[in-house]
Amino acid sequence: MTLQYLWVPITLAASALQVVRNGAQAGLTAKIGTLGATQVRFVYGFPFALIFFLLGLAWTGEPIPHVTSEALAWCLTGAMAQIAATALMLLVMRDRAFGVAYAYIKTEPVIVALFGALFLGDLLPLAGWLAVVIVTGGVLLVAIRPGEFRKLFTEARPALTGVAAGGLFGFAVVAFRGSIMSFETGGFIVRSLTVLVLCLAMQTLLLGGWLALRDRASFTASLREWRGSLGAGLAGSAASACWLAASALTAAANVRTLALVEMPIAALASWHISRKRLRGHELAGFALVLGGVALLLAVIPPDAGFVSRASGLTGATRGLFRPP
Repeated sequence: MTLQYLWVPITLAASALQVVRNGAQAGLTAKIGTLGATQVRFVYGFPFALIFFLLGLAWTGEPIPHVTSEALAWCLTGAMAQIAATALMLLVMRDRAFGVAYAYIKTEPVIVALFGALFLGDLLPLAGWLAVVIVTGGVLLVAIRPGEFRKLFTEARPALTGVAAGGLFGFAVVAFRGSIMSFETGGFIVRSLTVLVLCLAMQTLLLGGWLALRDRASFTASLREWRGSLGAGLAGSAASACWLAASALTAAANVRTLALVEMPIAALASWHISRKRLRGHELAGFALVLGGVALLLAVIPPDAGFVSRASGLTGATRGLFRPP
């Protein structure tokens, strides 16, 4: 398989691992609280990130890449944006039904496409933009019951909070890709794993440190539940490694759009187990998601593989985090 389509199975693997991580975190939430379960992906994921990094160096035979100040700044920006996005997401999901909250947040692929074009020069073909919009529309159709669509436009505060969460998640993805592209040397595997280690180290210090000082009960509870937390940390670190590797190979919008195919797959698996009949709006939404993904894969240009900083970053962005 060429680099042109290698990001596809990597993205699908990331989606599957993310489902495992979310399930593990959900099981921990009742025991150690929301914030405690959230920081598990960082604190317990960091050791596994180091292991993946060392294995990547051994497998590729490449040296540790030189971390530029630009790559470090992009990584810190993405780490902070991801933490803030998670906090906003929890606020929306606390106050609104899951479907409506999910719809707000899953505007992310459109935002990723816009930010990717603005900051990294990831310009999708017209059909690629259309695919992003189709898939996002399909997700909205699946997530929201027909009678609840008006809530997307009549509830300003949760709408703004949810869209802000999606925007920050999207910006984090773009920032991590910007960090990968800012390294001077290294293949996509070593670059991606380097960013993974840096990102989780920063998030462990930022969120883990904050909890240790301000919410010590949640922090110590996560330490007591170390057996369950290890599984969540492993799955989370492996998922992040795959997300970063896929984002190194193609535009972040392509990765986040394809990732939404997990919705119909998960729903069909649920139907197979429970035999609960899918509703008409769900079937229509799944058809849009799958059609949009098929269109996206059909229009990926032949040169959509791994890009270096010289060819990937736009002129304006290339100096955004670089000292004069």
